Amino acid sequence: MADVLSIINPATEALIQEIPVDDRATVAEKYARARAAQLGWAALPLADRIKCILRFRELLIERVDALAALLTAETGKPITQARNEILAVPGRIDFFVEHAAQVLAPERVYAEPAVALPGMGVLEEAIAQEPLGVIANISAWNYPYFVGGNVFIPALLMGNAVLYKPSEFATLTGGAIVSLLHESGIPQNIFIPIIGSGLSGAALLEQPIDGVFFTGSYATGQKIAIAAAPKLIRTQLELGGKDPAYVCADAKVAAAAAGLADGAFYNNGQSCCAVERIYVHIDVYDEFLEVFMATVKSFKLGDPTDPDTYLGPVSRKPQLSILADQVADALAKGATLRCGGERLNRPGWYFTPTVLTEVNHTMTVMQEETFGPVIGIQRVASDEEAVALMQDTPYGLTAAVYGTDRERAVGILHQLKTGSAYWNCCDRVSPRLPWSGRGHSGLGATLSLAGISTFLQPRAWHLRAG
Repeated sequence: MADVLSIINPATEALIQEIPVDDRATVAEKYARARAAQLGWAALPLADRIKCILRFRELLIERVDALAALLTAETGKPITQARNEILAVPGRIDFFVEHAAQVLAPERVYAEPAVALPGMGVLEEAIAQEPLGVIANISAWNYPYFVGGNVFIPALLMGNAVLYKPSEFATLTGGAIVSLLHESGIPQNIFIPIIGSGLSGAALLEQPIDGVFFTGSYATGQKIAIAAAPKLIRTQLELGGKDPAYVCADAKVAAAAAGLADGAFYNNGQSCCAVERIYVHIDVYDEFLEVFMATVKSFKLGDPTDPDTYLGPVSRKPQLSILADQVADALAKGATLRCGGERLNRPGWYFTPTVLTEVNHTMTVMQEETFGPVIGIQRVASDEEAVALMQDTPYGLTAAVYGTDRERAVGILHQLKTGSAYWNCCDRVSPRLPWSGRGHSGLGATLSLAGISTFLQPRAWHLRAG
């Protein structure tokens, strides 16, 4: 492992640490260890695997302060939001643990009548669930506990070995997760870290793995799908979004504006399901914009270690140019800048919270994923116009409608191809519901019962008594 990964603090631009990365040889060696150990892990009683995961749950709560501080240092996530992420994981663990036995349970689907053919025993048909084997978990930096835990927790419970590649932008947090799982009793050869950037990920995909679970951009997801296709393995891709929201004429405007401001700017807009486009009926547009702007201006931007900070730096320096380019493109095409629109003149990768109005779909800010603290707000004259604009995207992760008429809102949402639909809420995820995308937002699902069973494969049993 000759090369190193430099971990930079986005709030100060100071070097935190340099870490050796995996090359093709070390990745292959780690794969071999996982393959040799997996069957033994799967043979353990489910109760033993649950015990390890519940210990991991305890450690997350016990060490939340140190874990949150580490997450803030390497990603710039405000400390309060970092704590919120970590402390929400136990609820997801509880769901996975509660339903693990149900999903794993064998099922007898047919039993031949007692009177069988002469000389033949009675036939029984059954379905058993078996782990995939060795899976690759290529995780994300924006919610390493949420996104990673949606994969590695149910994968381990179902008896798989996991080659876990944290994002290069959350490597230290990934290492902390590895240490906690090993301390919780997960064998070192069952949960193995792969450290590095794209080259390490490519080396991981060269191995004869049994599944790949990735969260990240559409462009990288395409490459992973192409690499996985010849293997004919389970492939789950949680990709980007250009998530729209529509405020109907009958909406409770103040609540909608406050909720959508949070949905657009929480975690600096660096969420796959962050609100990235807002359409507001002309009848309530002025009122909505007034409350929305007041809410955004109340957000504190600054030191992410301050518990009162709502907006810290963006996590990746190259994103600053993308944000600036989207703003410049919108202004050149006639948009109005209501606030923000520039990088702060201070150390760190800070971009001011930005609101653009008089936008349209010729602008990249309304077409391409932003993944940062920039939002465009467009007035519309009817539900039909809103639907047409919301449909104008290759992405399909989430969509939200705000209004008092449930039937009307559900009717609008039914016309949109998204994995999640929100009425009078946005930017939320539940362990009880599947997390999935349409189109460029990915394929497969995590969370819910579907997100547990995705780590299993059925085996058909034809059993005739002798």
